[in-house]
Amino acid sequence: MNSNTLFLERMSWPEIEAALQAGMTTAVVPCGAVEQHGPHLPLFVDAEHGTRLGEEVARRLGNALVAPTIRVGCSDHHLAFPGTVSLREETFHAVCQDYCTSLAHHGFRYICLLPSHGGNCKPLANMVDDLNASVGPHCRVVAFTDLVGAIGAWRSTVAEETGHGERVGGHADIAESSVMLCLHPDLVREEAAEAGYLTELSDDVIDRIIRDGLKSVTPNGILGDARGMSQRIGARCIEVMADLMAEFFKKGA
Repeated sequence: MNSNTLFLERMSWPEIEAALQAGMTTAVVPCGAVEQHGPHLPLFVDAEHGTRLGEEVARRLGNALVAPTIRVGCSDHHLAFPGTVSLREETFHAVCQDYCTSLAHHGFRYICLLPSHGGNCKPLANMVDDLNASVGPHCRVVAFTDLVGAIGAWRSTVAEETGHGERVGGHADIAESSVMLCLHPDLVREEAAEAGYLTELSDDVIDRIIRDGLKSVTPNGILGDARGMSQRIGARCIEVMADLMAEFFKKGA
């Protein structure tokens, strides 16, 4: 199956109708962000990563199509850095609700909300019950919201590949920078890669970042250390994250 038969926005309506009739009734909705990613990465990291993860997860699920990526997310905690664009949580909720009700209307029966931006995890967790009420009894909405678990998976992967798992902090670090080397190598400024906030990310630290802003803990916008990035690490991080999310969605089906 090629990408043009996985992404809804690349298909015609008769193709989508035929796919639904053939049992492709799962929709994967990537939820990204357009926000700062340190001095070395472009702002669309999470949006582009979400699209790639959506494709990889859909392939693993086997009966899924990928909805258009929600490219802007909840990034208020990044607004101290120039360029970041953010949705209010209620706006993000409304967009997700409209996505889900549209997809359910067309016959999708299982909707997988896939955040590629950590700041979307808590808002998604808060809205899942409302989304399920909106789509009706014949459709189910689930969201992957285990941010700490996702970062831990990347940390283990980088440790296995390089022995530098401590450089994974969750934002613009060695893992995420390596992912961008796979997706858009021409936009990665490797010479500007540096260390940022190096303490392991915990629920308490995440709450502080959301409350006080990312700049309160890291003036350069990096959680972790971006140095040592490589396309090999990036490919493995994409694979591991897609496996983790696909397994979660399979269990919830």
